Amino acid sequence: MAHQIEQMAYVGDTPWHRLGHRLPSRQPLEVWAQQAGMDWTIQETPVRFMTDGVRAGDDSADGDSFQTLESFAEQKVLYRSDTRAPLSVVSSRYQVVQPREVLEFYRDLTEIGGYEMETAGVLKGGRKVWALARTGQQAVLKGNDTVNGYLLLATSCDGTLATSVTPTTVRVVCSNTLAVALDATSNVVRVPHSTSFDADAVKRQLGIAIGQWDEFMYRMKTLSQRKVKTKEALQYIERVLYGPSELNSADGVNARPAQTEASPAPRGWAARKVLDLYEGRGRGAELAAAKGTTWGLLSAMTEFVDHERRARNREYRLDSAWFGQGAALKQRALEQALALAR
Repeated sequence: MAHQIEQMAYVGDTPWHRLGHRLPSRQPLEVWAQQAGMDWTIQETPVRFMTDGVRAGDDSADGDSFQTLESFAEQKVLYRSDTRAPLSVVSSRYQVVQPREVLEFYRDLTEIGGYEMETAGVLKGGRKVWALARTGQQAVLKGNDTVNGYLLLATSCDGTLATSVTPTTVRVVCSNTLAVALDATSNVVRVPHSTSFDADAVKRQLGIAIGQWDEFMYRMKTLSQRKVKTKEALQYIERVLYGPSELNSADGVNARPAQTEASPAPRGWAARKVLDLYEGRGRGAELAAAKGTTWGLLSAMTEFVDHERRARNREYRLDSAWFGQGAALKQRALEQALALAR
């Protein structure tokens, strides 16, 4: 498949990944299911295989051979109801979360709780499904640097992602995404596919995480007040990009030994790019909250991951920024920023 994204839809401004097609605001979930390519179900069937043998009662080697269809009860095949395309082979105990369940999670949140669906879609031909809704939470840092709160729900049917509900922030000036996290821990609620997905239980658990919005934004305000020296900025970029990680050259970041404190300039394309974004070329880099601050460093790193980091195409960048190595890189950037501001 040339593209990972099967289909997606959004409301409002074009998303940072510039994928999908626009819907009018406040559409019912039934419209979202159709327009976001989520109006199908995940079907399952046992794994079956053919065996060779001889006809019953014929013990001779020259007997007529025949084939039988056998089932392997320990595993099952998941496939799409609309195209019949196979999705994965998983354990028979694997608990499927349907595309419509992802949208239904937001029904009471949008109809009663003031949330608004903003984007939803299907990745990797149906192997990953997600929806993103704006919560209505908002904070404004110096220079009208606005940050909005969102809730991201994503799941997979190939074992690559537990069903995950993530409180997320989006910086309006550049659409950078960053998971709400405190004290180096994420507020993601994860439901493994070995158990059934209970939306009400997840929402009860999630209430604690959403309640940490004010504390999280207080930390971000602290970052915006912490001025950074050039040497500190270089050391921060080096620690985030070239510290212990699983990143490799294919992702635009080469794993290298840590830079010495005396090094006068960043090494590698990725480090130079982040520094350029921080020093004025990034979206919102000249705003008062970001210019010369730890918040500006964190924003430059998240912009690099979401917009600039080398990727096969935009779809792969989206998948990485939300669910893969890009998300891990942004988490490390946040941890290092909080440590720098202490």
